[in-house]
Amino acid sequence: MLENKIAVIKKGLSLHRPDPSDPIDVLSKVGGLEIGALAGLVLGAAARGIPVVCDGLISTAGALIACELCPAAKNYLFAGHKSVEIGHAFMHERLGLEPLIDLKFRLGEGTGAAVCMELLDLATRILADIKTFEEVGIRNAQ
Repeated sequence: MLENKIAVIKKGLSLHRPDPSDPIDVLSKVGGLEIGALAGLVLGAAARGIPVVCDGLISTAGALIACELCPAAKNYLFAGHKSVEIGHAFMHERLGLEPLIDLKFRLGEGTGAAVCMELLDLATRILADIKTFEEVGIRNAQ
């Protein structure tokens, strides 16, 4: 199955010859409608200051296209999880993002994002609600 995937990708690249320096060319030649839609979602969210959790290969591909078009969009991205798909790690590296979790998911249904939303909610609540030693009257805490 892996050999077939490799052959299909090589054929697509050979046939369409996308320009790696042009994200729109890459998207139009070897992307799909869902990747374009996700790129638009990331760009729209970033324009409004809304964070996005990328979950899995396809959503990260859309995020990568968005960030190649507008590098500032990266400031609004969280890499939810690290998929077992090899290309996913490459995209995280290209984006400079470290996945929040690595549970070896390969489910394709947003499971990683669901887990990460809980982690992000917890982290936000800790930052917003936890009291400092000074606030609770503890002195000289070591």
